[in-house]
Formats: sequence, structure tokens, C-alpha cells
Amino acid sequence: MKKRNAKNKRTLKTYLFTGILVTAPVAITFYLAVQLFLYIDNHVTALIPEKYNPETYLPYGLPGLGVVLLLAFLILVGMMTANFVGQAFVQIGRAIIVRMPIISGIYNAFRKIFETLLGSGKNTAFRQPVLIEYPRKGMWTIAFLTGPVYHEIQKKTDEALVCVYVPTTPNPTSGFLIYLPKKEVQPLDIRVDDALKIILSMGIINPDAKPARKKAFQRKASRMIQP
Repeated sequence: MKKRNAKNKRTLKTYLFTGILVTAPVAITFYLAVQLFLYIDNHVTALIPEKYNPETYLPYGLPGLGVVLLLAFLILVGMMTANFVGQAFVQIGRAIIVRMPIISGIYNAFRKIFETLLGSGKNTAFRQPVLIEYPRKGMWTIAFLTGPVYHEIQKKTDEALVCVYVPTTPNPTSGFLIYLPKKEVQPLDIRVDDALKIILSMGIINPDAKPARKKAFQRKASRMIQP
């Protein structure tokens, strides 16, 4: 009887943890998506003058009105800046911002970041995962090429340098900028999202590994770390 009760407890515990593993990622993702949707919707709707706000005349609110207006505004801006006249206004605005001492630095930094992340041009260096020895020889970590090395930095050394970003685990939005000799950087033949999965999961998830191989690797790793 005691053995049966212990087995039932272990089974219930397994079911509990399995349920958490299945539902927690979905619930957290859904919650964050809803919160972001509501945040954008409420803040954009609040900018509409009361006279033109449909919620002023309706007995109920219009969920999603702010999000729709924001998307329409962004599309309209993109359409306007795609022609010659729009480009002229953009250049005038940039020329004004460049003359502002502090704001110009902030603007240029964010503009280059968004051009790297969202641009469809030739700037694809950010999307190259690499393997480097960090924080010391014999220890390896995943990093990402970010862009060309600034000439003032490159001329201080005879070796060809590359600029890499080393993300922290499990939060890749924080990390370290490092300049390394090109010969010490080994490109990885994986996609950037696969590299991020490894970083976010702290190495638990190997995207290209089959389940059977992954379990065998976990058993082997457990034996290796046991005293």
C-alpha cells in the first residue's frame, strides 16, 4: 500500500510539472501580448481629441482602436516618406536634429539600431552567430557579429578586428561589446533564432537535436558532472 501511495504521489508530481511546463509558456506569452496590446491601445486612444473619439458617443469602448490607428499612422508615414517629397522632409528633419548636441547622438544611435534590426538592405552583420573564447581561454560562448569596427579603434592594432556582441543568459538584451581578432572568431552554421533559443534556455534546448539524441546527451552530461 505504501509503495502504491508513493508511486501515485510521484505520478501526480510528474503530471503537475508537465502541466506547468505546457501551460506556463503559453500563459506568459498570452499575458504579455495582451498587456502590450492594452498599453498601446489605451495610450494611443487617449491622444484622440474628445470631439473625434468614437468612445465619446458610444455607450461602450472600441477595443483595438488605438492599435489600428497606430498601424494606420505608421503605414501612412511609410507611404509619405517613400517618395521624393517625403524624403526631402526627412532630410530636413535629420539636418535639424544633427545640430542638437545631445539629441543628435541619441537619435543616430537608435536610428542605426533600428536600421540594423528592421532594414532590408546590406546590413546583415547582426544576424551572424559566432563562437568565441570568453571570458577566458578554454571557455566558449555564443556571440553575434554586429558591424564594422570603427577606424579609430582598428588603427590601434595590426590585427584585423571584428565587433561582436556577447549576450547574457537568459536575458540576451544585456551583454558586452567586444573587439576580437578576426582569426579568433568562428562562424556558426546556425540561424540567429536557433542561437537565441540556446541562450534563452541556458543550453537546455538544442534546436537541431532530435529528442532521442537530446535525452542521451542529458544522461551523459549528468554522469559527467556527478562527483
